[in-house]
Amino acid sequence: MKNFFTIIGGMGTEATETFIHILNDRTQATKDQDYLNYILVNHSTVPDRTDYILDHSKPNPLIPLAEDVKQQSALHPDFFAIPCNTAHYFYDELQKLTDVPILHMPKETVAAIKDYAPNAKRVGLIATEGTLHDQIYDHEIINAGYELVKPTDKIADQTMTLIYDDIKAKNEVDEGLYHLILSQMVESLKCDIVILGCTELSVAQQRAGNHDYPVIDAQTVLADKCIELAEANRAK
Repeated sequence: MKNFFTIIGGMGTEATETFIHILNDRTQATKDQDYLNYILVNHSTVPDRTDYILDHSKPNPLIPLAEDVKQQSALHPDFFAIPCNTAHYFYDELQKLTDVPILHMPKETVAAIKDYAPNAKRVGLIATEGTLHDQIYDHEIINAGYELVKPTDKIADQTMTLIYDDIKAKNEVDEGLYHLILSQMVESLKCDIVILGCTELSVAQQRAGNHDYPVIDAQTVLADKCIELAEANRAK
């Protein structure tokens, strides 16, 4: 297969399924051959990223992710996409293992804010405790000239409940809780736009997107970047 890319997913599987749906849905296609060539690695047994980031005595996700990158690099994809925000904690170490470019979802997401909300100044972030702790979004947001707005402890706890107790554990989205989280970020904390910085939040947006709160979904941004690069490579 030529002109393909590799998706390292499974973190979690429902979130990866949502990513594939977004990717295919946003691809301009009128026949089978118009869709993109890609390999999906649904590595569901990768240890929990947040657990490790908060406690390095827990199983290290870098070990299986490094194996994936090495194995897939032997197939010579054009690029890698990793639809898991928290996994980007390991981005630099993974990129050192391969000459194949790995898309950086947080960087791409922050760069896309200007298209979603040109006048935005205060950028909110909701994500896993691991992503909030490792600050992979913080530096990107601040370096881009935005004011970073982190969730309160209460909102952060609500977000973890939505991600882990509802979506990961039961494959359910508590629409009321999701909308409450967004309302607090926008109305109480005065965010001009809120980054959905966890792929389970992308699941929430897909299933409970019936709201008017200004959000930018990192998973959708990543899908759009994959489409842009894949179509450009195919056109060469």
